[in-house]
Amino acid sequence: MIVSALQWETARQELLVREKELMRAHDALAAARRRMPWQEVGSYSFSGPAGRVSLEELFAGRRQLVVYRAFFEEGVFGWPERPCRGCSMIADHIGDLAHVNARDTTFVFASRAPQEDIVAMKERMGWTLPWYTMTDSFDEDFGVHEWHGTNVFVRAEGEVYRTYFVNNRGDESLGSTWSILDLTPWGRQEEWEDSPTGTPQGKPYEWWDWHDSSTSGPAPQEWREKVEGGIAAFDSAAHPAARPQGCCGR
Repeated sequence: MIVSALQWETARQELLVREKELMRAHDALAAARRRMPWQEVGSYSFSGPAGRVSLEELFAGRRQLVVYRAFFEEGVFGWPERPCRGCSMIADHIGDLAHVNARDTTFVFASRAPQEDIVAMKERMGWTLPWYTMTDSFDEDFGVHEWHGTNVFVRAEGEVYRTYFVNNRGDESLGSTWSILDLTPWGRQEEWEDSPTGTPQGKPYEWWDWHDSSTSGPAPQEWREKVEGGIAAFDSAAHPAARPQGCCGR
């Protein structure tokens, strides 16, 4: 249908109302994620380029960790040159992780393939994101042994907690800094967000930077001071820490 400029603008404004409603609903969903209860998890081991590392070491000194389980192993279509097509699509969409790191958050991939195959595959595919080898029951314990999925963890008071999990089409949005941070208990850490008491927050845009000059290490000290004490810094009603139960409590 061909219309005039006025008719087109009227239609755009009508659609904009619905788009804003969807955006607000997304914001509300992210706020609910930030209030998910925490589940304490035990010890897990991975293999990386520098050797054996623990689940806590995957955080790389940061407070939050997002782990995407990618299917790259013997028996998966594409082996040994490539991971499965779907997981490869996800990897192709991951942006520069310096911006995620600047929010005290680490993002990694994990698969069953040996490190030598992962290193060769990453070079062939042109990917630079951190990619580890699972060496124990991590995939089975966290619901990603038969299908891809994304688990979110946080470190507090010397313990590691699981805070969120999504799989299937929920993984389709992964790639941007925003989509990754919106899965975490701290979110984007901007003051407009509806977040639990104790969540570090600052002004929007102030932390935006070029990827080659972003703070890729832990968050600034003032961020640390806001959350000193781990769980105690958060509203206890919003983040009740669940003790290990079932398969995840090793």
